[in-house]
Amino acid sequence: MPLSGRLRSWAKRLKRDGVTLWFAGRHPSTPWHAKALGAFVVAYALSPIDLVPDFIPVLGYVDDVLLLPGLIWLAIRLIPPAVLADCRARADEWLRERGARPVSRWGAAFVVAVWAAACFGAWRLWSG
Repeated sequence: MPLSGRLRSWAKRLKRDGVTLWFAGRHPSTPWHAKALGAFVVAYALSPIDLVPDFIPVLGYVDDVLLLPGLIWLAIRLIPPAVLADCRARADEWLRERGARPVSRWGAAFVVAVWAAACFGAWRLWSG
């Protein structure tokens, strides 16, 4: 398989696993530590706003290419296999029916809160 095909396949799995974590967070058999990490990852992955905007050279894509896949990989590893299989099936069905991932308003609020805190901290340093 050519590199472009492998990258496309990897991106689809990553998208599916983001939705899988969304379902795993609501599954009663998911351990609390997997839910906690999964909630953070889902809030960030499904947020319509990036924490580091893509127009910033290099750093704009580091979160999309390294940080997010690493966090998704870690969160997936914390979920029991039976729960993971069930949630992946639900995620596949969701993506097949709706064609798009869900959007996290909490994730958008989280990103806005981080940016607001950073701006407030910078203002305090500059004015103080």
